[in-house]
Amino acid sequence: MIRSADIREWRDQDVVDVKGHKIGALEAIYVDTSTDEPAIATVRAGLPTRHRLLFVPVGEAVVGPGYVKVAHSKGLVKKAPSMGTDDVLPADEEEAIFQYYDMPYSPGVGGERRLARR
Repeated sequence: MIRSADIREWRDQDVVDVKGHKIGALEAIYVDTSTDEPAIATVRAGLPTRHRLLFVPVGEAVVGPGYVKVAHSKGLVKKAPSMGTDDVLPADEEEAIFQYYDMPYSPGVGGERRLARR
């Protein structure tokens, strides 16, 4: 599990799947706005001239020396919802990320965003 205090320390570290296959580099963490705990990471992946940011849950992530191991396969993460490296996650697209990974989704009581970038 990635603790909130560790977030900055793990930026640009390799993100690997359950078998140790490199997916990409950790770009940012989105915290759950109701708990302020890390929930989703963006992983920079793709060709050098065509990077994109993939979304992957970090609830069961394990941090090691120089890597963050997520609980999902590389193939699953590569097909996950993504966005361009200069884009911002629109509030109405948050639910698609949760649905892709079969995670429950509910916005805040007043319709607030569920994810906030750190």
